[in-house]
Amino acid sequence: MKKAIFCCIGILIFTIIACSDNDRFDEVEIPDFDFPSSVVFEDSLSSYSIFQGEPADLNPSTDFQLLELSSILFTDYAHKQRLVKLPVGTQMRRLNDGSIDFPDGTILSKTFYYYNDERDITLGKRIIETRLLIKENDIWNVATYQWNETQTNAVLELNGRDTQVSWIDVHGNSNSTLYHIPDENECIACHQSNSTMIPLGTKLRNLNRIVERNGESLNQINYLQSVGMMDDFQVSLISNIVDYNDETNTLAERGRAYLDLNCSHCHNPTAWEVVTERDFDFRYETPENQTGILFEKDKIKEALLDSEMPFIGTTTLDLEGLDLVIEYIDSL
Repeated sequence: MKKAIFCCIGILIFTIIACSDNDRFDEVEIPDFDFPSSVVFEDSLSSYSIFQGEPADLNPSTDFQLLELSSILFTDYAHKQRLVKLPVGTQMRRLNDGSIDFPDGTILSKTFYYYNDERDITLGKRIIETRLLIKENDIWNVATYQWNETQTNAVLELNGRDTQVSWIDVHGNSNSTLYHIPDENECIACHQSNSTMIPLGTKLRNLNRIVERNGESLNQINYLQSVGMMDDFQVSLISNIVDYNDETNTLAERGRAYLDLNCSHCHNPTAWEVVTERDFDFRYETPENQTGILFEKDKIKEALLDSEMPFIGTTTLDLEGLDLVIEYIDSL
C-alpha cells in the first residue's frame, strides 16, 4: 500500500533548546505540525528510477542531474549524493532573494552513505538512506527510504529508525555511531519557512561553484543553464558561499558559512517560532552586527560545548565544526 507522509529531507532534531523568559535553556518538545501534503509516496525507492545499473553504485539515471554544494550540512560524517529531476520542458528559475523556484513535479534526492574505509574507497560503502523531496501543487512533500542490507533497494520508512554504523576515517581511526533515520516531525521542525516546507541547501550561492562535468571544469550554474535546467541569467549576479573546510578562506567567511549551513535553518526570522525566540539570524547574508552573535558570544559557546547546539540530526559531535565556530566567535 502507498503511503503519504511528511518525513525529513535534511536533518533531525531530538529536542529543541529555546530561551525562556529568564534566559535559560529549556527543552521544548517537537509538536505534530500536520502540514498539508499533495503526493502519495511509493513503497519502494526503485519506483522512481533514480539509479541505473547496480543500485549500490549510485549511478544516476539520465533523468537525474547531480548537484554539488560549496558548503554542506554535517550529518555524523556521512557522505551525501544530491540529485535533481525536473519535468520535461521545465526549468529552475532564479528568484531575487537568491533562492530557486522549482517547477511542480521536481524531485530532489539526497542519499546518505559511508565508505567502509575512507583511505581506500574501492573497499565499498554502506548506503543508509535516501530522502526525497517532491513538489506538487506548489507544496513540497518529503519522505525517507531506508536501504536494505544487500544494498539493492530502499523502502519507505515512516516512523524513524536507528541503525549502527561503523567506518574507518582518512586517518585510520575506527568510528561508530548509532545513526538515526528521522521521522516526519523531526524534519518539519527545521525544513520550514513561514510555516511551509522548503528545501534547505539548494540556494544559488551554494551551487555557484566549479564542478567537473564530462571531463571539463566549469561553473555549475552555467552547466545547468547549458543543459536547459536553469533559466538564463548572468552568474556574476549571484554571490557565493565558501567551503568552510577550506582553510585558504578567511576565518570569518568559514565561520559564517558553517553557521549558515548548520544552524540558520532554525535560527532565522521565518523559521519555526519556538527557535526564533532567541532572535538569532545566522544566515550568510545577514550583517554580522545583526546576527545576534556579538551580544550572545558566551551563551553560544556554552551551548556548543554542552552539545545543546547545533540543533541538527546527529549522534556524533562535529569536532572540527565546533572548533571552527568557537575560533570564529573568539575572534570577534
